[in-house]
Amino acid sequence: MAFTFRGRTISQIGVIGSGQIGPDIALYFAKTLASAGVTITVVDISAEALTRGRAKLEKKIDKGVEAGAFKAAEALSMKAAVQWSSDYAALAGATLVVEAATESAAIKAKIFAELERVCAPDAILASNSSHLEPEVIAASMTRRNRSLVVHYFFPAERNYMVEVVAGADTEPALATWVRDFYERIGKVPVFVKSRYGYAVDPVFEGLFLAAALCVEQGLGSTKEVDFVAAKALGLGVGPFTAMNLTGGNAITAPGLAKEGEKIMPWFRTPQLLKDALASGAAWEVLARGEKIEVPAERADAIRANMQGAFLGLCDEILSAGLITLADFEMAIEMGLVMKGPARLANELGLDKALSLAQQYAASNAGFVAPRWLAQCAAAARPIDVPVVLRQDHAGVALLTIRRPGSLNSLDEAAFRQIGEHCRALRSDATVKAVVLTGFGCKAFVSGADVKFLARATTPEQGMKDSRDAQSLTLLLENLGKPVVCALNGLAFGGGLELAMACTARVAVSGLKVLCGQPEVKLGIIPGAGGSQRLPRLIGLTRAAIFLRTGRNITSTEAREFGLVQELAAADELLAVATKLALGLADGSVKLSGIQKGPLLDVPEELPATDLGHLSKAVDAILCKAMLAGARTTLADGLTIENLCFGDVCRTQDMKIGIDNFLKNGPRAEAPFTHS
Repeated sequence: MAFTFRGRTISQIGVIGSGQIGPDIALYFAKTLASAGVTITVVDISAEALTRGRAKLEKKIDKGVEAGAFKAAEALSMKAAVQWSSDYAALAGATLVVEAATESAAIKAKIFAELERVCAPDAILASNSSHLEPEVIAASMTRRNRSLVVHYFFPAERNYMVEVVAGADTEPALATWVRDFYERIGKVPVFVKSRYGYAVDPVFEGLFLAAALCVEQGLGSTKEVDFVAAKALGLGVGPFTAMNLTGGNAITAPGLAKEGEKIMPWFRTPQLLKDALASGAAWEVLARGEKIEVPAERADAIRANMQGAFLGLCDEILSAGLITLADFEMAIEMGLVMKGPARLANELGLDKALSLAQQYAASNAGFVAPRWLAQCAAAARPIDVPVVLRQDHAGVALLTIRRPGSLNSLDEAAFRQIGEHCRALRSDATVKAVVLTGFGCKAFVSGADVKFLARATTPEQGMKDSRDAQSLTLLLENLGKPVVCALNGLAFGGGLELAMACTARVAVSGLKVLCGQPEVKLGIIPGAGGSQRLPRLIGLTRAAIFLRTGRNITSTEAREFGLVQELAAADELLAVATKLALGLADGSVKLSGIQKGPLLDVPEELPATDLGHLSKAVDAILCKAMLAGARTTLADGLTIENLCFGDVCRTQDMKIGIDNFLKNGPRAEAPFTHS
């Protein structure tokens, strides 16, 4: 067995280093590729390190079993897939090797010389360096075109973000393959241009430096600064806590010094960090459950310093052109678990955000004055971060919905950007057809963001949101060019409604859960056309079962019902969708399309259905929408659905369902009262 992706077959992956992060990298590969028969070989010259690394990996797998993340058989398979060796010759068959050794150019050069000796000429040799430029790492290599940096984030088996950094000699096609491979196995990769520290670490380490300077300047203790910084920036943990968790002191100290040479003079190793390294003590931070109150004046000063430093650091990265805004916002939010710079700037107000960054630059020698923020503030409108990306190739526009942190759920920005792209595509003579898909391998669109749905507290607001969503589906349906939806993963709620508005649909084969309309589980009904289009695509009686119960539809069922036109392997999905889109555009492929008139033989009422705990009040409104809509045109049916959505917003069960989801998650059954 092996894993094949875009012409490259992988039967073995190597990981060099069994210290802080190597076992976690190996664990992620085992989680995603062990079932395909891929062997992961961890190599370290220290037998003691191998023993510790193996114990660490297997302990995490065992905890996964206890938590229900893995079945016992999966855990055994994952453990068996990881081999441990002190001999580099064990990597002779590796297609991809990720080096995760000490952050030293000399040590890495020695490792890569050995890898070039034992690995095949076409093997991909990557470094999980956190700072060093790929050109520095590959300086002594003979096959520099096969090397690059893939920078993981802590903890590597759970943090999905990775920076992909190509060197000057890296084959562009190879870098693209690596990025797409990581997306295929569930990571969220972003391209970053080569520079010391790449895009994210200068922010991570710069925030620590800013926090240390706050302490050195007497603004607060490490506990106080850590606490206020976390609140001010939306951090999962404060800068000092992050250093304790990652063991980052030893890497950060030289990193800050080198960043002072290569990025801006403000970066340096603070005395506070030098003292901590000398003592070996952990940073003093709040213990679990410990409370602290910071005097308002000090808290305000710490907050201003940390927000100004963060915005200025991000400004420098964006102004340097190392990464796109869309990628950077996502990398900061997912990699560092905090608010992205655009989100924070929009929340603060652009003038205030710019002022904070300017004040920090003016008060800190060597800190670069903001440029990107100045341009944003001058534009006098909120910063718009792209979450729907467009790529054109040979007359086909590929639209990708990318919100991986929420399985590509649709928020207000996503709805708006899809519409903006559609309006631009409608008048673009260079585009013959459109393919609409989602980012990653898990979801096309997991539905409308429930926080977005929760704002519909009145029938009027609910009907407005429903009309806006219906307008988007009508725009897709009547674009004037074929739109093929490539269902790369699950499509729930608004995701399936988007897909049904497309000219045709193709989906990944073999998915036990492909799509569904689970709105009734939240105490609502579809509001973007689901109650009207699903009956017209698969038949009223069949559609009613799925709509009224929220039951999922498999890939096989979707093809049998005619909901999707073709099934394809994940790696071939976009190619199949593109071919179908071009065939529809040139007329070589004909499809009957959705029935826009009344349906035939509509019954007076729908058959009795076991609703379980679901709301009878919501079901009655849904049945009304389906039956009345089926007896008229699709256009009039959408109006009926819109009115019915307003009726649902009057129910107590909608409030119960949304509140239950927000508090308890999607698996908890809502205590509906049927009112």
